[in-house]
Amino acid sequence: MKTLKYSRQRESIKACLMSRKDHPTADALYTSIREQFPNISLGTVYRNLNLLVELGEIRKLSCGDGTDHFDYDTSPHYHYVCRQCGRVMDIPMEATKELETAAKEFAPGTIDDHTVFFYGICDECLKGEKH
Repeated sequence: MKTLKYSRQRESIKACLMSRKDHPTADALYTSIREQFPNISLGTVYRNLNLLVELGEIRKLSCGDGTDHFDYDTSPHYHYVCRQCGRVMDIPMEATKELETAAKEFAPGTIDDHTVFFYGICDECLKGEKH
């Protein structure tokens, strides 16, 4: 594996993502990072996010809305996606190995990981609250 040169911008992106629990998009991270690095480009944010995904330091979530969201937590866990507001939230339950084991019976190859999304309308949208 190649070694990477230290980048203040990359570290800032990681720190920003680590401090958030809302699974932001690249655009949302870009807006946050610009406060610290006013001259950073959106392309730099995208390149660094993709590099961090490649290195396994963060996770990219494709939730079906056409926009990628990013998660600092790479441990096995499930997500809830609100179909109304688009928020992506962690579900605080333990990821089960039973699901992966059951899928192995039917998979046409090996399984080394899985991602699960549950979809619905969040409580805040049901109550008519704004985000």
